[in-house]
Amino acid sequence: MLDQISGFDLSTLTWSEVTVTSILDFVGTFAFAISGIRLASTKQMDWFGAYVLGVTTAVGGGTLRDLFLGATPFWMLQPSYLIITFVALLYVYIFRKILIRTAPTVFIFDAIGLGLFMVVGVDKTLAMGFPSWVAVIMGTVTGSFGGLLRDIILNVTPLICRQDIYALACIAGGVIYTLMLRFVPIDTVYAQLISAGMVILIRILAVHYHWHLPQLKGIDSSN
Repeated sequence: MLDQISGFDLSTLTWSEVTVTSILDFVGTFAFAISGIRLASTKQMDWFGAYVLGVTTAVGGGTLRDLFLGATPFWMLQPSYLIITFVALLYVYIFRKILIRTAPTVFIFDAIGLGLFMVVGVDKTLAMGFPSWVAVIMGTVTGSFGGLLRDIILNVTPLICRQDIYALACIAGGVIYTLMLRFVPIDTVYAQLISAGMVILIRILAVHYHWHLPQLKGIDSSN
């Protein structure tokens, strides 16, 4: 099963790299699924609707990435992602009272998924022979587009379209990751963890300190 993680060949990686890649992938899936299911609960969705939204959030970005790269969508190669999302559904149900009392949980899980999936997306793109700049874009797609689909389904303005530092956090983390792989003599596992941590940290700091890009003002056609 490990040689099919996210749908790309891991045979050239060391055992520790394979293990960390699989952990990042599965934890990211769990985190994003929870963020989607938690938001579904605020819209009074039933179990099936919440599960669908969780799956969409968890695999949406990676599916779009694979379509761009000409690969079979990763979740079609093994059922673990659907199973993890179901576990996330049970988790939200069992701990729903705690999650309701702790409002920032959706944001925290979303930030974790954002960072971890960025690394997975960059790794897969590089493994398929694409250049670093494509890997950064695909890492950003992997990290941020599941949340985009989630917000569209819930009929709210997607985070990626707001002033929030969201996709830019993925871009920054992707650039850091590819530069570390190219120029810094560091184990790939540490580069993965540092880069994912940077995305999560940037996202948390941006929300805490209200960092955002300048707003694009509307054009007054009467002038």
